[in-house]
Order: sequence, then C-alpha cells, then structure tokens
Amino acid sequence: MARPVTVVTGGSRGIGAATCLRLAADGHDVVIGYVRDADAAAGVADKVAKAGARCAVVQVDTAVEADVDRLFDTAERELGAVTGLVNNAGVTGPLGRLADAGTADLRRVVEVNLLGTLLCARRAARQMAMRGSGAIVNVSSGAATLGSPGEFVHYAATKAAVDALTVGLAKELGPDGVRVNAVAPGAVDTEMHAAMGDPDRARRIGAAVPLGRVGLPEEIAAAIAWLLSPEASYTTGTVLRVAGGR
Repeated sequence: MARPVTVVTGGSRGIGAATCLRLAADGHDVVIGYVRDADAAAGVADKVAKAGARCAVVQVDTAVEADVDRLFDTAERELGAVTGLVNNAGVTGPLGRLADAGTADLRRVVEVNLLGTLLCARRAARQMAMRGSGAIVNVSSGAATLGSPGEFVHYAATKAAVDALTVGLAKELGPDGVRVNAVAPGAVDTEMHAAMGDPDRARRIGAAVPLGRVGLPEEIAAAIAWLLSPEASYTTGTVLRVAGGR
C-alpha cells in the first residue's frame, strides 16, 4: 500500500515538529511547512528521514494564497497525492487586553489562524474530495471556549472560528469520504509562550490544571496522529480537547 502523505503547517517547532516526528514513526511521508526558521525545519526533516520517512520542506506563509498553492504543489510533485493535512500554523501576538492590542497584531492573528487555515483546508478539500478520501486535522485551542481574558481574546476568537470550520467542513466533505476534525490543546510546554512575552506562562497554568501539569507537544501529536489514522475512520466533526481537564 502507498504511504500516506501528510502536510503539516508550522512544522518546524513545538506541536508541529512533534507531529511530524510522530507521523513519520507511524508510516507517513511528511511535508514540513515553516515560515521563518529554516534551520529548525531542516533539523526536523533530518529526524523524519532517520525515522525512515520521505520528507519535503517548504517555506510558506499560510496567509498567502500563492504560498499555500506552492506548498501543496511541491508536496504532490515530490511525494505524491496529499492524503492528510494538519493545520497547525498559528500566532498569538503579544499578551494583553484587547483594548491595548495593535491593529497590525490583530490582523496578523486573524490572517494566520483563520485565513491561513481556510486556505489550506480549501486546497486540501479540492484534492481530497476529487479522490474520495482524506483527513484534515485543525489545531484549535482550549482558549476557544475559555476566552483567555486579559491575555489574548483575539487569539481565542480565531480558534473558536476554527472549531466552527471543523464542524461545518466535516458535514460538507463527509459525503466525499473526507474526514475533518480538530484537536484543542490546553497549556503546552512550547516556545510559543516565550514568543508572546511570558516564558513561564505554561508552567504557571499547569499548576491549576486538574492533572497538575502542563502538557507536552508529543501528547498533542499523539491525538493528531490518531485522528489521521484508520482507527478514527468513523470520527469526523469532532473537536478533541487535550487539556489535562481544564
């Protein structure tokens, strides 16, 4: 049987990198989309290759339609028909109240987290529906239902939109044999917290989580891998919360 070919956006670090490695271990060939850190992407690609998987690396800003088309075109040219998509690329902008947020930050969060997810999902939907099979997993956030007041309500709003996209697109594509699900992580120990200006945030939140700790990227990757797998063949339109009970 042909190996699955899965595109992972934001695949150079954090949850995306962990997902690439987990999928490679599970028998997927992987396309790593990254926006900035070429060295980090190359490091993930090296580990994917060592796991025995084929790999392509593509620099892509998912908010740019031409970049998204190039990402999928490269995937098909180098590895074959895309069977899976992990919409993981996302940004938060600086922490703070909405009243203090800059318009450029708001615009970028909406463009990456929502428009980028829509553009990638649209391209995948076109190809997968035509073939009558495929799976899309969107990376949402527990913030979608908690709102994240005082931190990033704009980010939470985009993730709530991703949840709505997941439910609606699953119903739209179900008759075409394409499954669409989402994973909603809680606080996960990644570089994102430092990027938003609070490197200790995840550990502080972890202390208040019912399981008493922050999550690991590998734990989120495991949920994503399951949703892409044949074991989840009757699962679609689901937002799977992986948040330690929070």
